[in-house]
Parts: sequence; structure tokens; C-alpha cells
Amino acid sequence: MSTFGWSKPKSAQFDLNLYQPLIRSSICTGEKVAGFKEKATGKFVEVALICTPKDLQDFRDRYGIQGNIETIY
Repeated sequence: MSTFGWSKPKSAQFDLNLYQPLIRSSICTGEKVAGFKEKATGKFVEVALICTPKDLQDFRDRYGIQGNIETIY
């Protein structure tokens, strides 16, 4: 528990049978956001801003993602 009385938030878990990990990149600004697309509905859930290669690796580690992650624009 932190000094302020709250605990570090737990990461949401995404079932990779139901959700596809994706990187969404802006054509205009180049901003990249990592998240998951629900396979059934196509809804994209943002979970992390990607500014550095370490951010991408942290995303992979947090959710146990291996292999290539598709980028959509």
C-alpha cells in the first residue's frame, strides 16, 4: 500500500481468444496507443500510450503478449 492509503491499480486482463492486441497510430501526428480490439464487436480499448520502445515492451510484459502486434491507422 502506498503512503497515501491506496494500492497500485491492478491491470485488467484481456482474454486473447476474445481480444486482439493492437497498436493504433495516428497518420497525422504519429501518436501511438496500445490496446485491445474486441473480436466480436471491433471495439478498441486503449490501455497505454506508446512514446518509447520501453513503453511497448512494458505493454507486452504486462499482458503477456509475444510476437508481432498489428498496427492500425
